Amino acid sequence: MTEIWLESLITSTPQEGFELAITLSRRGVKYTQPDTDVLKKLRSAYANSAEGLTAASQVIAINFQTVAAANNYWRA
Repeated sequence: MTEIWLESLITSTPQEGFELAITLSRRGVKYTQPDTDVLKKLRSAYANSAEGLTAASQVIAINFQTVAAANNYWRA
């Protein structure tokens, strides 16, 4: 993927920051496994797995920490 889609980690609100964290996480999966058919086949396995969902949540949380730090934790 060569398109530039992430111009900044700066967001206006924590809600926008969380949504960016989710986008970062999803994009990371696409970079790791660019074959859409494989992604679709694997989705049901992790979507019904407590461990898989916990791992996905951890990735989002780590990305949210990064976005929050970039935004100085939204402190003025």
